[in-house]
Amino acid sequence: MLTRRIIPCLDVDRGRVVKGTNFVGLRDAGDPVEVARRYDEQGADELVFLDISASHEGRAITLEMVRKVADTIFMPFTVGGGIRTLDDATRLIQAGAEKVSLNSAAVKTPDLIAAVSRRFGTCATVVNIDPKRVRTAPANRDREGAGVSPTRSLTVAVRPEADTPSLTVAVRPDEWFEVHVNGGRVPTGLEAVAWAKQVVELGAGEIVLTSMDADGTKNGYDLPMLGAVARAVTVPVVASGGAGHPQHLADAFAAGADAALAASIFHYNEFSIPDTKAYLAARGVPVRR
Repeated sequence: MLTRRIIPCLDVDRGRVVKGTNFVGLRDAGDPVEVARRYDEQGADELVFLDISASHEGRAITLEMVRKVADTIFMPFTVGGGIRTLDDATRLIQAGAEKVSLNSAAVKTPDLIAAVSRRFGTCATVVNIDPKRVRTAPANRDREGAGVSPTRSLTVAVRPEADTPSLTVAVRPDEWFEVHVNGGRVPTGLEAVAWAKQVVELGAGEIVLTSMDADGTKNGYDLPMLGAVARAVTVPVVASGGAGHPQHLADAFAAGADAALAASIFHYNEFSIPDTKAYLAARGVPVRR
């Protein structure tokens, strides 16, 4: 049986790890190299490093910081933020990243996904998708044009042993998941499930799905959205946004996630990686310990 991966995420802004709520209200969480070292020592399965302001500011990731993190840890390392060209991706791989994560540039230039996949393989090609629930169609698209059925309603069954609240509300008939870029600042008119299918066709080997609505709330992942995307694609889906308790990670795995990404609960020592894995193992979730 495949083990489920526990992945801390370092959202980096101007050289510091930060964490906010719904992509705003950022607060400091430490030095990226030191935080990465701590997670490596605790036994995290992978690490995701996202420069959350690079795309918005039109600049590249600081390669020296990526090199320092890569030299410090021994686990797989994904880097994203500000990747606009194949050369950008190449420099990050050369600096020590095992995978590169595309987001804003993937929407603006979908062929970049195929180019990175051809050069480094699908296993090294990750696409981050940041959707938000919206109730009105974009001005230039009707709902059907965005790939959404106006009558869709999704529910997710939660494991009966859950002892903390989880985000389990169904999708309203008039809601859909709109993809945003540039750190969540810019709506795209793309529907998340349709976009997920497209990026896989282009060569993405993994999707990191971050709910803008759940991000930083600690109320649990957006399980209906997660389940919809996981059922629609054949590549691993990493749940992101909303983890507040190890049970939320268990819920994400039950909804179809192959891995769970978390930040706040780990950054501020609310739960450690070993404690989280022990909790999951006790509930029948296969994890590497």
